Amino acid sequence: MLFWILVAILTAAVAVALILPLLRRTETVAAGGSHDVAVYRDQLEELKRDEAAGLIGSGEAEIARAEVARRLIAATRNADTGTIDPAGRRNRLAQAVVILLLPALGLCLYLATGRPDLPSQPLAQRLADPGNDVSILIAKAENHLARNPGDGAGWEVLAPIYVRNGRLEDAVNAYAQAARLLGASPERLDGRAEALIMLADGIVTDEARKLFEQSVSLAPDNPRARYYLALALEQEGDRDAARAAYEALAKGSPADAPWLSLVNRHIAGLSGETADTAAGNPTAADIAAAQDMSTEDRGQMIAGMVESLAAKLADDPADLEGWQRLIRSYVVLDQRPQAQAALRTALKRFPAESQNGRTLLALARDLSIPVEDVGQ
Repeated sequence: MLFWILVAILTAAVAVALILPLLRRTETVAAGGSHDVAVYRDQLEELKRDEAAGLIGSGEAEIARAEVARRLIAATRNADTGTIDPAGRRNRLAQAVVILLLPALGLCLYLATGRPDLPSQPLAQRLADPGNDVSILIAKAENHLARNPGDGAGWEVLAPIYVRNGRLEDAVNAYAQAARLLGASPERLDGRAEALIMLADGIVTDEARKLFEQSVSLAPDNPRARYYLALALEQEGDRDAARAAYEALAKGSPADAPWLSLVNRHIAGLSGETADTAAGNPTAADIAAAQDMSTEDRGQMIAGMVESLAAKLADDPADLEGWQRLIRSYVVLDQRPQAQAALRTALKRFPAESQNGRTLLALARDLSIPVEDVGQ
């Protein structure tokens, strides 16, 4: 209700500001008729004085008197009947547009594009479900945290939103602030570590590894941290230790765990003759070489691996984990049109109403990928 009161007040203020000059113009036009009548009467009196003084002949005075009288009659008729000149009519039309049409047009536009039904929400709830105005909400949250830097809950809510929008350095800082203010937890440590991995193009850095080790010390059964610790061993080239870590994770996981298929592919890859793991993952040699690469060369290497994964998915479209990894990879590479195209292709294999389809759509929402234009 307060919103509509403010809208009404602002609309009225704008209408008054626009209509005041038009009202002054109408008063001027209306007063013009009375002014003409007074002028013509003064002219008649002046003719009488000039004729009496002999300044003008009687014949000339009679002709002039007839012309002035004709104009006086016309001016008097216009003043009595309220006749308005064309400019006055246009003025009245402009007033009607300002008073009636502009507010109605503004209301229709808001009802068509706005959300009058959206209830008021606190900061944390609005950030958790930002809708289509995520940039505005992020800006408001940042302003709030600038004034209240000790709001640990605000930092914790904002951190994953930074990740979904590709602001990884800000996400790392937000997770660190949340852990400092609220205390270390597996979720905060894992979130910060994953953001660091994304910044390093998929490489588990030393800092990320230490965070995962701290997370495991708090929650020994944390599958997220255990997976990345195993991946770190694999990237370092310690295949035996990595395979043992993956096997321990698989053994302790439920049979329907969503990460189990990915872990099993790593185990299968490490058990083979080559160090190549799941499709699209770098070999140990690739990881070692990537450490010395320039940013451009590393980006080209990652793009090549993503292309390889896309090609393998074209041959084996039933690989749900592969589709999820491909979509995430495109987002990390800031190739959102390709991510949306991959989502569209994956949904042809896994319909949206199926469990796997719902998993893909949930991933798309987490990564801020539009799902309206993917044939759903």
